[in-house]
Amino acid sequence: MESAPGSGVPPVAWLAGLALVAMAGMLILMGEPIEPPLSRGDSAPDFALMSLADGTPVALTDLRGRVVLVNFWATWCKPCEDEMPAMENLYRELKGGGFELLAVSVDASRNDVEAFRERLGITFPVLLDPEQNAARRYQTTGFPESILVDPNGIIVERYVGPREWDHPDYVARVQRLMEVPN
Repeated sequence: MESAPGSGVPPVAWLAGLALVAMAGMLILMGEPIEPPLSRGDSAPDFALMSLADGTPVALTDLRGRVVLVNFWATWCKPCEDEMPAMENLYRELKGGGFELLAVSVDASRNDVEAFRERLGITFPVLLDPEQNAARRYQTTGFPESILVDPNGIIVERYVGPREWDHPDYVARVQRLMEVPN
């Protein structure tokens, strides 16, 4: 058996390798298109998710004109639980004045989410994303992960990991966004 010219590789192996590379390239091109990462200045992808409280859908576009903090979390996530009291404090301080907080649970069990909400005394809106469709659209990499959206529906910041949401710096940042004319 002869080698491919100048390679020392048998022609059958060389052709098989070339075919494998070509097939891999075609599979990549035929797969789902890769979305560029969401970042500051991008439009926040819309979603409509069921509210835990009353089962009605809540759409992000319905909240245009308000600053929205979208928080992706899970009941089994200890850092998520740790940041919830500070989120509750932020919500109680700023709710109604052009601010909304949406806590998007990626849990499969509605009962687990209800028990979690009751145990922690959460009053802000909790939305259900058991199939993680919204979490995927937002390209979450873990939990908790939060996206701050301005009144025009533009992403201001992405926060990966827990935060002390009631810290004066976070409160001031949200308040400044609430003061900006649409």
